[in-house]
Amino acid sequence: MPHPFNLLLISILIYVAGGALSLLLAKQERCAIIVSGIAGILAGLMGLMVIVPVLIEGGMHVYTLWTPFSFANCTLRLDGLSAFMIAVISVLAIASSGYSFSYVQEYQGKGAYGIGFFTNLFIAAMVILMVIDNAFYFIIFFEIMSLASYFLVITEQDEKAVNAGLLYFLIAHIGSVLIMVGFFLLYLQTKSLDFETFRTSTISPLISSLVFLLAFFGFGAKAGMIPLHGWLPKAHPAAPSHASALMSGVMVKIGVFGIIKVSVDLLGATQLWWGVVVLAFGAISAVLGVLYALAEHDIKRLLAYHTVENVGIILMGVGAGMIGIATNLPLLVILGFVGALYHLLNHAVFKGLLFLGAGAVIYRMHTKDMDKMGGLAKVMPLTAIAFLIGCMAISALPPLNGFISEWYTYQSLFSMSMNGNIILRLAGPIAIVMLAITGALAAMCFVKVYGICFCGKARSPQAEQAKDVPLSMTIPMLALALLCVFLGAGAFLMIPLISSIANQLGKLNSAVLDQVTSNGSMLVAGNAYQATVSPILLFILLIGLIILPFLIYLLTKPQRLPFRNNDDPWACGYEYEIDMAQTAGNFTQPLRFMFAPLYTLRKILSIGNYMQVMVQKTTILAKRIEPVWDDKIVNNVVKFMQIIGRNVQRIQLGDYRIYALYVIIALVVLLFVTVI
Repeated sequence: MPHPFNLLLISILIYVAGGALSLLLAKQERCAIIVSGIAGILAGLMGLMVIVPVLIEGGMHVYTLWTPFSFANCTLRLDGLSAFMIAVISVLAIASSGYSFSYVQEYQGKGAYGIGFFTNLFIAAMVILMVIDNAFYFIIFFEIMSLASYFLVITEQDEKAVNAGLLYFLIAHIGSVLIMVGFFLLYLQTKSLDFETFRTSTISPLISSLVFLLAFFGFGAKAGMIPLHGWLPKAHPAAPSHASALMSGVMVKIGVFGIIKVSVDLLGATQLWWGVVVLAFGAISAVLGVLYALAEHDIKRLLAYHTVENVGIILMGVGAGMIGIATNLPLLVILGFVGALYHLLNHAVFKGLLFLGAGAVIYRMHTKDMDKMGGLAKVMPLTAIAFLIGCMAISALPPLNGFISEWYTYQSLFSMSMNGNIILRLAGPIAIVMLAITGALAAMCFVKVYGICFCGKARSPQAEQAKDVPLSMTIPMLALALLCVFLGAGAFLMIPLISSIANQLGKLNSAVLDQVTSNGSMLVAGNAYQATVSPILLFILLIGLIILPFLIYLLTKPQRLPFRNNDDPWACGYEYEIDMAQTAGNFTQPLRFMFAPLYTLRKILSIGNYMQVMVQKTTILAKRIEPVWDDKIVNNVVKFMQIIGRNVQRIQLGDYRIYALYVIIALVVLLFVTVI
């Protein structure tokens, strides 16, 4: 077996063993939490040890394992895309596992051992899914991933969690059915379930387009794109926060991975309209996702809607890359996929950070309502610093990582607008405007989040009495915050690696990479005179912009003035009351009024709402049918058996003379039968 697969399979076994041990330690939940957390960290580190050399060196590794099924080869394929995805999974697995040591203590007595089991099984299934190169086994591990995450969603076992879990279960399995139908169509065309056969076979344009649509909507349900997003803002808040970080940071990217895998890797992205469809759904998801996030008071629901937004941004890059393949525009291919893949990584990091930060706040506050927080930066300073960096990163502020990936997405859309046909020249500017609106609204939303939760005065007794979380929770958050800074300022180190993956996807020659890779510390997107940025220079300038005024203040400040004014804010001559402070609702009220028609679309666009109605109607129908069955069939059978029982009881009168008569009658009957 090739060396990378040795360590990778060991990593997977550690995840599984950690989960199994957590289950066996059900009566010692503290030990179960520690064991599952250590296993997650060790397996994640080993996964990075395997993947980083593969990403740096490039190339592809293939291996076939033994399988009892003759119709399906268990083939493993480790290429640039799968290695990149495993790296993303491993980073979040390490952070969430370390975070769980203290956080999951809250669930002792509520099934903490089960959380450890399903979390490790969930991560293991995602890692295996990245290297499986056969449709049969892909579906199996896709289902394992979905089921493990379902049990994490219903951890609380209250009505909201169970309903959210049911909705997630239904939409996930509708998506699975669509994916299976798509693979079955490919099987009918190729007589094989191997992905390699799909890649090399000639498939008719009609079947290819049908498979694309099935895969796009099937994996889109997992990605949470609009209109298949209904489960996401309900399931992510219901799960434990470290599991929410994994679901939002990694699991939804499995949906994006699936779209790229089928559309680009297996089918070749030969049709122009495929890319246009992906771009359109991405743009709509981005704008509506951030709009719906602005209206939320629940901090985890707000972050969940931002996942819809960022999945939309990623899909915009994927769509641009697919358009580049279909129209033979190599630069567009590279720019689109670099923007998509880098934003996939960046979103995993800053969204994982934000969910862990939200979990830290909830850990102390025991509420998700932002209007009951306030002033937390004073009592939870480390959490506040990490959360602030996450807010800046998701708002695409330079020099953090979100800015770099969105910059590449913009460049891909500019390139498409200038080089495509009339359809693309129209679609490009529209997408650019929608991405710009998304960025502006995202910044506004996180000004609201940070301001309401961490600034101002405490809005509840819990906020006044809060304190920072344990180091085992703080360290993973600070590590992800530093990673946000590194992936922004050090993007010139990462872009060449991601460009090579985009090159593999587009099957391009290496010459085009020189147009988008880094030139020293500079990032170039096509024409160096038109689009160039230096992340490290931006970082130095912006740090200087912060530090210089502070130094001037320290050197020139009057001795009488305090550094911070702790008086009440001015209230136009009235005595200040906490009710005068901004709330999550009134901060965004003008926008909700302005975009009222789009907010009314929320229920219409969410398939999940229709599914909930269907489930409710099915439940009502079942309640009506069940008594009919009991009354008309079961009760009649019971009455008939009771009649027989009463008649049989007459035989047993308790008189021995009657019993002797039974014996004589039986002997006579036997004698008669013998004679005959």
